[in-house]
Amino acid sequence: MRQSAVFDRASLTANLKEGVAELALDLQDEQFEQMMDYLGLLFKWNSVYNLTSIRDPQEMVKQHLLDSLAAVFAFAHAKNILDVGSGGGLPGLVLAIVYPQARVTMIDIVHKKTAFLTQVKAELGLKNVSIHTGRVEQYQVDTLFDVITSRAFSELANFINWSGHLLQEGGQFIALKGVRPDGEIECLPEGWKLEQIKAIKVPMLTVERHLVCVNKK
Repeated sequence: MRQSAVFDRASLTANLKEGVAELALDLQDEQFEQMMDYLGLLFKWNSVYNLTSIRDPQEMVKQHLLDSLAAVFAFAHAKNILDVGSGGGLPGLVLAIVYPQARVTMIDIVHKKTAFLTQVKAELGLKNVSIHTGRVEQYQVDTLFDVITSRAFSELANFINWSGHLLQEGGQFIALKGVRPDGEIECLPEGWKLEQIKAIKVPMLTVERHLVCVNKK
């Protein structure tokens, strides 16, 4: 399906609110508006930049917004978050909207994706967002992150090896995964340990999702 789908904002907002209610999240009207503005930009840019293989905005609500929202509870105490391989902005933009008091940095190697993220930041007025284009293994910062996350970025070993230098002492990796990645967990790099793995339920989707939390030994 190409861009034949219709962006029916009222219907999409209703679906999003239904899913958020199921997740028992306390979001304000402004946050719903920001998420719909973001979804509208993703839908619009996707026709040219191919940011996601999902073309139907109703599916975008489920597989992008609600899929990320189902994991936000794990970031409630995060102050400085790095989203590695952000792509079209997931989960980074969702985290930035839900937690405006947290700093969220998004990094991706593909310039057209970071150009899109920059546009979203500007149009939504997200002052807590920073965007960087480049390889995470070459990225250097003055202030290390207390949480580093990714969604469908790479295997855990690569994710940790490439970005471990950016995690502060006592910080945590939180990877958003599909099926339980037992093989990846067995191959964690030396010096790192599984802190927790938690199955999560995404409203309106019958798929496996897991949060994998990894700390230094």
